[in-house]
Amino acid sequence: MARAEADTALSFGDIAASRRQTFAVLDGLNAALRDALESPGAGSTLAAAREAERATDALERLSGSDDAPLVLSYTPRFVPPRRATGELALTPRLPSGPSPAEALQPESLPALSAATPSSTPGTLPAPTQVPGGTQSPPSTSPSTPQSPTVPRYAPDFAVASGEDPPVQVEVFGVHLPPAGGAAPVLAVGAWRGAAVIGPDRLIFSVPRAAFATDAARSVFAVGTLSVRRAHRVATFQLVFTVLPDRPGAFALDQRVVTTESESSTHVSPEILVRGAVGETRTLRRCFDPPAGWHFAPDRRRVVVVERLGWQDDVADPSLNSGSVEFVPPQEPGQICVAVVARPVSRAARTATIGRFEATLVRDKSVERVTKTGVRALDWREVVRIPLEKDVTEWKLYVRLFGEIDRELDATTPWNLPFLRILREADDQALILKADQSAQP
Repeated sequence: MARAEADTALSFGDIAASRRQTFAVLDGLNAALRDALESPGAGSTLAAAREAERATDALERLSGSDDAPLVLSYTPRFVPPRRATGELALTPRLPSGPSPAEALQPESLPALSAATPSSTPGTLPAPTQVPGGTQSPPSTSPSTPQSPTVPRYAPDFAVASGEDPPVQVEVFGVHLPPAGGAAPVLAVGAWRGAAVIGPDRLIFSVPRAAFATDAARSVFAVGTLSVRRAHRVATFQLVFTVLPDRPGAFALDQRVVTTESESSTHVSPEILVRGAVGETRTLRRCFDPPAGWHFAPDRRRVVVVERLGWQDDVADPSLNSGSVEFVPPQEPGQICVAVVARPVSRAARTATIGRFEATLVRDKSVERVTKTGVRALDWREVVRIPLEKDVTEWKLYVRLFGEIDRELDATTPWNLPFLRILREADDQALILKADQSAQP
């Protein structure tokens, strides 16, 4: 925003109160935007939107007070990332390079460059023409041997990407088009260009290379708009946010709880039953499983420990035809056995010792954490992250532009700038899509 030409020699406190009020409204907008960035949420976003409406109204009132040029808005706020970075190239390490241990350090890794050689990937540079019509081989230094750049994602059949399309900058305002004077000029970096005059706007076609770009972080680029009126030049600073080549990275941790079966062998106490002379005796006992366990219905057996028999105080086991048997339980989940002492003759007395063995089973919850590790986001690819079948909780860690860190889960809002996070309808995967159009 520019003050009227008559105010250029005045201090801020000496200009008209109506103009100072406009600047105060803009200060309120900046404060609301700062709060929205530091404390994201629905309340701070709504407050910033209200301040933006107040600022728009104040600028419109200011634009009608005189004929000074005034910039109300401009597009784009965010310069899209470069497209020609899909072909990555690795610079080969020279023989005198660092040791293998040093080479694994991040600062020692070869840089990934977006600028690929113009020649066919994997070939030597073209020989140079020398006088006389002969061709000389590429020059190399004996002390510094050269090797061709080894390309990645650029096979022979892939056509190299061309230059990025120009960025169309449109400036909206009042009293911007000159009345018969020179067209306004926009300067971005080393580039300067005149405007194409449109209805209530200035249009510039700025080469993408004019905007300084970082590979992993967003940077600010400042464009200077110069408008000449009545032998004086009004300048405006237009700030652009330039998106990096790589949007960022993410990692997903999942807490998975599964149920596993645990088993143990249960041996019952020995049960003794005695029968008098000529008498058959039966002893019935029921057993409950320990808390949290249950008896496996198909893994149990009875054991006859010993059969004893006597006649006239002479021991003879064959006089006892007793047994150990499973009988119907009294309560669900129990195991009941009957130990029987049965003499084969009326003159014999008997005793039987028996027990049962069964497998105890219980379901045990097993918790584990699965990690995807740190993975890169890409402007051109959609990332699908499968969710475990028995996941009970997950955490998604996102770092955008090397400085914006967010921790998300199923309960937090997913409204991140430049990143769309979706969940498949069957809840089997998360979908991450870096999208330059998802602007805040």
